[in-house]
Amino acid sequence: VQLQASGGGLVQAGGSLRLSCAASGSRFRVDRMGWYRQAPGKQRELVALITPGGSTNYADSVQGRFTISSDNAKKTVFLQMNSLKPEDTGVYYCNLRTFVSVYWGQGTQVTVSS
Repeated sequence: VQLQASGGGLVQAGGSLRLSCAASGSRFRVDRMGWYRQAPGKQRELVALITPGGSTNYADSVQGRFTISSDNAKKTVFLQMNSLKPEDTGVYYCNLRTFVSVYWGQGTQVTVSS
């Protein structure tokens, strides 16, 4: 399984960005997909995740500002990030879990300037 993420960049506080992550590879069944982030000097943390059935889970810090969605047919997950804050700055990693394995994308940088 390969994960290709895109959509990061530099934005001013209050702005928006949309991340995308497409999964490809041999036949697999998705248990959940999501996004994690890692700020400099900090541990990687969960941002949001979604199941094929549409159940979602968000970190408290992004609740109400970020929206995760997916296209199950294309095995693609999206993260719409609104009202961005400088503390949202970090490398965002796409994550895919099957029932037996965990996969990570290469990471995409999100920088929010104040």
